[in-house]
Amino acid sequence: MRFMMFMIPAVYQGKRGRTLGSDFAPDADAVEKMMRYNEELARSGALISLDGFHPLSMGARVSFSSDKPRVTDGKLVNAKDVVGGYWMIRVKSREEAVEWAKRVPAGDGDIIEIRQVFEESEFPEDVRKAAESPEVRKAIDTHKRSA
Repeated sequence: MRFMMFMIPAVYQGKRGRTLGSDFAPDADAVEKMMRYNEELARSGALISLDGFHPLSMGARVSFSSDKPRVTDGKLVNAKDVVGGYWMIRVKSREEAVEWAKRVPAGDGDIIEIRQVFEESEFPEDVRKAAESPEVRKAIDTHKRSA
């Protein structure tokens, strides 16, 4: 089973009294602790991929209403939960994913959200057929080989 663990850091929500600008960088000590955790995930064989994101203030949000996209600059988005990064893991159960999430060296106010990833085999045949795209499959396979 694959699970995505999302890091929702308190600092990305304006907590801890910080406003994040373009010069934001995480604390070196926190990164060192996180890398030890990431190495443990890798050694276990559970880690598939991971990445961290710049603060939302550096991005944008596109919302849809009446089929018209509306773009809001990230600095103007008032969001409660902002994703700061993710881990994609492969484990045997939701409980195992929860155990990995509990071991993240998170700070006070940080949140780890765990979501199971759909597997193609879970969908009915008509849905699998609708989702077939040789072009998309080729792009994904090419990216995996080059990574």
